[in-house]
Amino acid sequence: MTIKTTKLLLAALSAAIGFTLTASAEDGQLPPPSTKTGVTYATDIKPIFDASCVKCHSGDKPKARLHLDTLDGTLKGTKDGKIVTPGDSANSPVIKSVAHATADQDLWMPPLKNKAGIAPLTADQIGLIRAWIDQGAK
Repeated sequence: MTIKTTKLLLAALSAAIGFTLTASAEDGQLPPPSTKTGVTYATDIKPIFDASCVKCHSGDKPKARLHLDTLDGTLKGTKDGKIVTPGDSANSPVIKSVAHATADQDLWMPPLKNKAGIAPLTADQIGLIRAWIDQGAK
C-alpha cells in the first residue's frame, strides 16, 4: 500500500467514525455519565473547557456572553439562559451542544468547522461533564 493510499484510507475511516458518533448523538444517544465520583469544575471540567471552549467563551467579549473559564460564568449561562441544570445532565443544554445532539448544527460546540481547528469532545469528556452536572455541578 502506498503512502497516498494509506492517507486516503485513514481519512475515510476517520470521517466514517466521526459520522457514526455524530449520527448516534443526533438520534438522542448521549454518551453515558462517567462513573467517577467527586467530579469538580476546578479539577476535572476546567481543563476540558480550557482546551476546547475558552478560546471563544472567555475574555471581554465571549461568544453568546458565555464565560466557561470560571465556575460562576459556566453556571450563569448565556445571554439566553442557563446551560447547566445541576442534577440533570441529560437535559442540560451544554451536554446537547457538546454531544452534537441537536438538530440545529449552529448549536454544536465546538463547531465542526472552527477557525481554531478544535476537535469535538470525546465521549469520555462528555461523560465526565455529565457526571459533574449529575453530581451537582460544583
